[in-house]
Amino acid sequence: MHSEKVLWILFWSLFVIVSAVDYYVVTHRKKPIDVKSALRWTALWVSVALAFAGAVWQLHPGGHQIAVAYVAGYLTEYSLSVDNLFVFILIFSLMGVQPVAQPKLIKLGIYLSIVLRIVFILVGTALLKELHWLIYLFGALLIWTAWKMLTADEEESVHPEKNIFYKIASRFLPVHAEDQATKRLFTRHAGAWCITPLFLVFVVIGSTDVLFAIDSIPAIVGISTEPFVVLTSNVFAVLGLNSLFFAIRGIMGLFKFLKHGVSLILFFIGAKMVLPGFGWVLAHIGLPSAGHSLEATEEWFKANIIVPLLVIGFILGTSIVLSVWHDRMTIRKNGAANGTILPPKPSS
Repeated sequence: MHSEKVLWILFWSLFVIVSAVDYYVVTHRKKPIDVKSALRWTALWVSVALAFAGAVWQLHPGGHQIAVAYVAGYLTEYSLSVDNLFVFILIFSLMGVQPVAQPKLIKLGIYLSIVLRIVFILVGTALLKELHWLIYLFGALLIWTAWKMLTADEEESVHPEKNIFYKIASRFLPVHAEDQATKRLFTRHAGAWCITPLFLVFVVIGSTDVLFAIDSIPAIVGISTEPFVVLTSNVFAVLGLNSLFFAIRGIMGLFKFLKHGVSLILFFIGAKMVLPGFGWVLAHIGLPSAGHSLEATEEWFKANIIVPLLVIGFILGTSIVLSVWHDRMTIRKNGAANGTILPPKPSS
């Protein structure tokens, strides 16, 4: 059997196993999932995704280049998925969703995200094969997204009542409120089917899933246009997000600067995509040397695939370290302001 076929079989097998186990853990656990347990499950799913890179390295005909591109794509898409979960948490807060109903909405949001990403991946990669110039448009979209993400106010980034799909659903479909403990999206009232407020929440989550799925395509094709890399890195990035949701909800402070890191990653990938096009323009307006140098960047990055991975890893690591440092400094500062006696720093 061809080695790439073996990888596809392994990938879909892992997809089914991880989805089933993660679903079972979330739905059959009698006690609430605490932060430590959620972090352990999250670490397990991340380890599975990275272990798959080892299999790609050994079995894929593209060898280490495909494996490195997969890891770079996975880290980028995973960071975008984490940002997606932040938006989910904000939506739940603004729309008053009780904790008991949140796991079901998260699961539905994740499954919808997987479907949307696969659809947009197939469409996006097919378009790029026919219209290569679209990659410059994708790059410009990433740079704009990075700027918007960096400058947006978190408290003003989500307005459920202004969501067009929310308005349509709430206006044209009968709504009947019921206890969120039932976790139902539909219910019967006075002999007729009605939607519940949780359905409206899912509508808002679904519309944000569409936006994140659209953003994810330019991000991944800026790293690789290989269908195997694009699909597997995207799907692995959203697997196991059930557990990650509970971890993030409990340690929000440790991700304070993640949004800044993600925006820098998107800017880097977007700039890498548009530079060859900008070089072509310079070469045709009387600056051939500068233009050819910029046009050569695309081939240079293809020959040095490890560079984007190192840049992405450095940015993510730095944003997490800065977040942890800021969180500890805030605790120490607040403790000192409240008169709390803090333990002395260990002597060197």
